[in-house]
Amino acid sequence: MKLIAICVVAVLPLGPVAAQDAEAPIQQLLQEHGDIIAKSSRKTIAPAIDALAASGLAEAQAVLERWQAKEMWRNKETGLFVYGTKTKKELAAFDFASGAEIGTFPTKEFKQLKPNSGIRGMIGAALVQFQLNAPDPVARATALDAIERDAEPAHLTALRGAIEGEADAGLKARKARLERLLTIRFAEGDAERIAAIEGFAGDLGVDVRATLNPLVVTEIAFADAAPDGPEVARLITLGEATLSRRDAYDMLVAAELAPPRLDADAKRTALIENISDGQVAGVQVASLSTEAARDIAYAKLAERGLAAPAATEAQIDAALAQRTFFERYTGATPSVAVAALSVLQSIEAKVAVNQTADLALDAISLASIYFLAAIGLAITFGVMRVINMAHGEFIMMGAYTGYVVQLFVPNYTMSIILAIPLAFAVTFAAGVAMERLVIRWLYHRPLETLLATFGISIALQQIAKNIFGTQARPLTAPGWLDGSLVFNDIVSISYIRIAIFVLALLFLALFLFVMNRTRLGLEVRAVTQNPRMAASMGINPDRINMLTFGFGSGIAGIAGVAIGLYAKVTSEMGADYIVQSFMTVVVGGVGNIWGTLLGASMVGVFQKGVEWLNPSNTLAAQTYMILFVILFIQFRPRGIIALKGRAAEA
Repeated sequence: MKLIAICVVAVLPLGPVAAQDAEAPIQQLLQEHGDIIAKSSRKTIAPAIDALAASGLAEAQAVLERWQAKEMWRNKETGLFVYGTKTKKELAAFDFASGAEIGTFPTKEFKQLKPNSGIRGMIGAALVQFQLNAPDPVARATALDAIERDAEPAHLTALRGAIEGEADAGLKARKARLERLLTIRFAEGDAERIAAIEGFAGDLGVDVRATLNPLVVTEIAFADAAPDGPEVARLITLGEATLSRRDAYDMLVAAELAPPRLDADAKRTALIENISDGQVAGVQVASLSTEAARDIAYAKLAERGLAAPAATEAQIDAALAQRTFFERYTGATPSVAVAALSVLQSIEAKVAVNQTADLALDAISLASIYFLAAIGLAITFGVMRVINMAHGEFIMMGAYTGYVVQLFVPNYTMSIILAIPLAFAVTFAAGVAMERLVIRWLYHRPLETLLATFGISIALQQIAKNIFGTQARPLTAPGWLDGSLVFNDIVSISYIRIAIFVLALLFLALFLFVMNRTRLGLEVRAVTQNPRMAASMGINPDRINMLTFGFGSGIAGIAGVAIGLYAKVTSEMGADYIVQSFMTVVVGGVGNIWGTLLGASMVGVFQKGVEWLNPSNTLAAQTYMILFVILFIQFRPRGIIALKGRAAEA
């Protein structure tokens, strides 16, 4: 008895047993496609996956998910499918139909199904229709992403069934839009497709254009008479960019409707090989000095079978004249293609308007950067007539000040708030020191000022390299400046550029307030117009020059913080803006802040315009911009807004 009990235990499963329902619909479906599932070939697996996806069985999703995760097994003896988890040499098996545990078995009794990446991708596409109605909105959004990446005809029905019950307004709008796009691609009726196409009139979405463009694809064909069917997109005139005469004749040759053309070298070789007694096919060699004569000789060789038949120019012209060449739609039926073309044309018109708006935003953004970089120079050069070649290095000092502040203040918003006044203080002090030690001895000596400040700029660059190294340092913008303000798929502007634009307006207001509403501004204007008269009224010109130079340098430092938020912070960053700053001030008009604003706008618009015409070469844009400035000052040497009266004579 003891021996019998041992034998019974040996043949029982290792764990608790629950009967597997071999007659369950899901198991029957798996058995129907069992061989191709077990084979796991990407070429033959599609019917099994499609059958599971279209079965409507509640267990189908679980089967596909377990299969994709390599958790599906097949009993080698019975051929039944289970899912389970493997532990060492044992498998805890579960029934697909009931979800109940069947038992624990040796893994050698089962074959694990391991779909490759291609099959897993196909399973993932089939799972999309189940995920569209999942309780989790993240899962539904993921399903929509999957459909957008790789849509299939089966997804159209699934999408239509998932729209009505969608509770999330955003996801519902995405589903409705995607359903219309799939209708355009996969719907069978032309009327349905055309209605969906017309619903996208004026839509700037890239996905719409990507869907419509394949519908208007054409191919070039020819006929003996001009066709007038709806599939004809347009007639082609030979010689235009679409079809050259050579390509048109090659089409006739490929269709075996005309003899091949012969190039000059092959013709010459054939004639030389058939020279006999000073003649070629009865034509004297001496008379073969023209192309027409050589064509006649070659034609006689072809008649005698001594050369391959070839078309003459006259034959080519005659063959082309007998045919009409045209483009016909191949991407869709004519009515659908015409509707798609009409909508695309309306979209292209709207795209052109929005591209102009986007270009204008880019130009305004660049102009605000140039204005912010040049406003300090407008004070030192425009008001004081000091050519400060170290102005770019004050911008660099401001950017490095922001970087150092962020080393000690990890909160990016607070660090930028602290960096702005600190950058002003540091560069103001540096500007005052520079004016006291160097500039004040060189007033009214522009050449010596240029050379001295150029040397200072080189020294400041080297000092920055010694302190911070040659690698670019990060000046990180706060999180609320990440991303862009997006109006549509074409027009957008980054929040950092918006912040710089606002900062430029604030500094314009600050400059106007200081110059027009403060004692310092009054004294600056007095010293600028007539230093001797200002001194006789009790104003100290040296003190005003010192404060003015420091004020301009301080503004350059704040500009450095703003520019460093999106540009690389290196010791040479100032060199990228010194030329544009001088051009901005000169074009706008020396000594006039409104002129500086207009100059920055003109330079920014011109540079962006050239970049739009030649986007692959930004260096060319800067070169053309310099040439434009040179030509401009030939006609308006004092800039857009020229100073008048005593200020212009000072």
